[in-house]
Amino acid sequence: VQLQAFGGGLVQAGGSLRLSCAASGSTFSSYVMGWFRQAPGKEREFVAAIDWNGSSTYYSDSVKGRFTISRDNTKNTVYLLMNGLKSEDTAVYYCKAVRITVRGRNEYWGQGTQVTVSS
Repeated sequence: VQLQAFGGGLVQAGGSLRLSCAASGSTFSSYVMGWFRQAPGKEREFVAAIDWNGSSTYYSDSVKGRFTISRDNTKNTVYLLMNGLKSEDTAVYYCKAVRITVRGRNEYWGQGTQVTVSS
């Protein structure tokens, strides 16, 4: 699976952005998808995740109520809608695909997209 994240940019505090992560291959729907972020000088942290069919979603406390993760398996794409952006949301955002089978665990990362929130 190859992942390509895009949709980042510069936005003012309080604004919104929608990130997209497009996946190659025909097995996208079998993966749990997630978004992570890494701010300068900090470790990469979990932001949100969604199960294979979108029935369950998970969020970090810092983004809960402001960000929404969703997926479209017909387009092999996962989205992160970010509302009410704050300066502390500034980071490089990465998407991740995870699948666990009897053969083991598969993990893939996208290349990251920069989100900058100006105050």
